[in-house]
Amino acid sequence: MQLRAILFDHDGTLVNSEPVHYRIWAQVLQRYGFTLTEQQYKACYAGVPTPASAVDLVQKFGIDVSPDQLAEEKSAATQEYLERQAFPLMPGVEEAISYFYRAGLKLAVVTGASASGAQTTLRTNNFNDYFTVVVSGDDVRASKPAPDCYILALQRLGVSAAECLAIEDTQHGLEAAFRAGIDCLALPTDMSRSQDFSLAETVLTGMPEAVEYVRKVLCGMETSQP
Repeated sequence: MQLRAILFDHDGTLVNSEPVHYRIWAQVLQRYGFTLTEQQYKACYAGVPTPASAVDLVQKFGIDVSPDQLAEEKSAATQEYLERQAFPLMPGVEEAISYFYRAGLKLAVVTGASASGAQTTLRTNNFNDYFTVVVSGDDVRASKPAPDCYILALQRLGVSAAECLAIEDTQHGLEAAFRAGIDCLALPTDMSRSQDFSLAETVLTGMPEAVEYVRKVLCGMETSQP
């Protein structure tokens, strides 16, 4: 593999946001008299874009509100959170970004969510200069698990799928990368550990292992040079 770029998912991969998203969804549903358990969130909604989650929640709970309105309430509550603070980084993220950048790799954020969360993360942590491209669910017609976000990222980066690795924490994100033809490193979290990661190139325990995996790929590229 001639590795040229790393494509990071955002929620659950760069930042530990899934517990926050669960709490916000639970608060939104409480307004309508419904309880969303953490187990339900882990099984059905971790890594799922807000609009798709809203459709399923309205159907599953029989909520007397449109999916669009429920999604708007969730998005507004998330934006209120982001106006006060950024999502906390996952362990090893700063070191990984620094290593990949110094290794000469192009970096992108590819999120199925709206752009606000990723933009806040990059701005708050002074990551903007490291990333060439940010693609969000706002940029495409179909969000993850559709491959559209990743295909657009490849176009904007000017690289082929074979020249990239994606890093994802959920089955939905993994499927999106796989359908775009991109090998994916899976980093399951407590929120997504029960999901199916059989499509992954490999399943790792966290970002430090992803760095070591990429280091070996890069070393293999060097030793294969004539």
